Amino acid sequence: MEVEIPAPALIAYIAFVLVAFGWRTWRHYRNTGESGFRGFSGGAVERSASILIMMGLVLAPVAPILELAGEAIPLSSLTRPAFHIIGVGVFAAGFALTVVAQIQMGASWRIGVSPGERTALVTHGVFHHVRNPIFTGMLLALAGLVLLVPNVLAALAFLSTLARLELQVRLVEEPYLLRTHGDEYGAYARSVGRFVPGLGHLR
Repeated sequence: MEVEIPAPALIAYIAFVLVAFGWRTWRHYRNTGESGFRGFSGGAVERSASILIMMGLVLAPVAPILELAGEAIPLSSLTRPAFHIIGVGVFAAGFALTVVAQIQMGASWRIGVSPGERTALVTHGVFHHVRNPIFTGMLLALAGLVLLVPNVLAALAFLSTLARLELQVRLVEEPYLLRTHGDEYGAYARSVGRFVPGLGHLR
């Protein structure tokens, strides 16, 4: 029997966004007196990244909505109960990793980059194993959503977010961190993977 869970998937995604963006912003404001939001209003790379992340955020909840309405274009190879079960685990792992990494980042947490700002370099906890665990968690959550509601829009949400994070990290955040922290970040980035442990070291 085919298992379809678009409604729980939609609720889970909304909860993820509320926690990852809403709750974390509120917590940061309570602790520091400011939101931590720096935006993506700089050059062409930042604007492109902003457009792609907005595409991902918009497409992701639309995917289960279309599934509920029976209007989604399915990815038939993934419409199996086993993939739904795996999707629950992957989504939950991504949700948990995102929250844990945000908490461990502490006062250094930001959305976007302010070129003249210096924050502490966080290398402990999950950051000891991967340089961008918040982004890894986001990607895991979206990959889980693809398995829960396997349709074209869910896949596009994942791919657009992946493209945005690659742009943001490689062309904006890593150059900023190298300028700000110099050899300390260089040594860290040469030994710790970008999104996955062991992969994406800076040369």
